[in-house]
Amino acid sequence: MFGIGFSELLLVGLVALLVLGPDRLPGAARTAGLWIGRLRRSFNTIKQEVERELGADEIRRQLHNEHILSMEREAQKLMAPLTGQQPPAETTAAEPAPPATPAPTQTPTATAATPATPDTAPAATSQTPVPPETLRNP
Repeated sequence: MFGIGFSELLLVGLVALLVLGPDRLPGAARTAGLWIGRLRRSFNTIKQEVERELGADEIRRQLHNEHILSMEREAQKLMAPLTGQQPPAETTAAEPAPPATPAPTQTPTATAATPATPDTAPAATSQTPVPPETLRNP
């Protein structure tokens, strides 16, 4: 982990033996081992909590994306009669698709009082379908 080899450990042990003496060295080694174990457990606990939180964030992100997709589908279903397009096919078989209703069309009618001439005829409105890509928010 830190690149400490056997020779470095031997040097640290020899210095500890000279500084602490043979009487206190076993107790100091035991205490150092306990502290190292506690640190490892703390780091592992923190690591597991972070991984669990990242997993929870991923689940929240997926649920949010699914919610956005369902809202998009609903908007497309609502916009389909207005644009004259067929609603998109459902991916789930649990909910059947409602029957498609044709979009209401407006036909220009001439009244008896005013004859239809080229300069007085009502302007024809062209309804162009809105592509679904323009409905998505970036």
